[in-house]
Amino acid sequence: MPIGVVLRRAPGVTRWAAWTWKAVDVLPGAKQADWRVLRQEGEITDYHAATPTLELHGADTEAYLHGLNAQSPSLYAVMRETEDDARPLELVLLTASPYEAQDYADNGEDIIEKIAMPPAIQAWVSDFVDTHHREEVFKKRKRDKKDIGAVEDGVGDARISQMADVYRSPIQAKKERLQ
Repeated sequence: MPIGVVLRRAPGVTRWAAWTWKAVDVLPGAKQADWRVLRQEGEITDYHAATPTLELHGADTEAYLHGLNAQSPSLYAVMRETEDDARPLELVLLTASPYEAQDYADNGEDIIEKIAMPPAIQAWVSDFVDTHHREEVFKKRKRDKKDIGAVEDGVGDARISQMADVYRSPIQAKKERLQ
């Protein structure tokens, strides 16, 4: 589903940051846009920055279910800073999976913004989860019945005559045979 991401530029609160950027809204089914100004009030400007495709995958249904059951279901925008002043942020990904957003947050370079999920997208994701989610059956791991204390692996073959130290290096054994 194509979803437009709205970014808000506001004046920075410190002298080191002239502007602050925040993802504030999404536009379900939006057409392609490239930093189109939506609204301007004083120094605050809202941009329709990009329209990425929100893809849902059957293997991630557990993550979507976790996100839907959160106190406030959200979408996550993953962005990176650029050198271009006209487009200061590049939208890398839009996802409904909190697990995927966490993976991107771990690198410390990407900016992750949490955006409230509109009811229409909640219904769409919920239908996808209902259709594709399969509970994974818990399997308790069992130990092998093998008695690991009975025989020591790698001690040596009984058919081959051994010198006193069976853990000796092969080179040492060769030297002893040659003398």
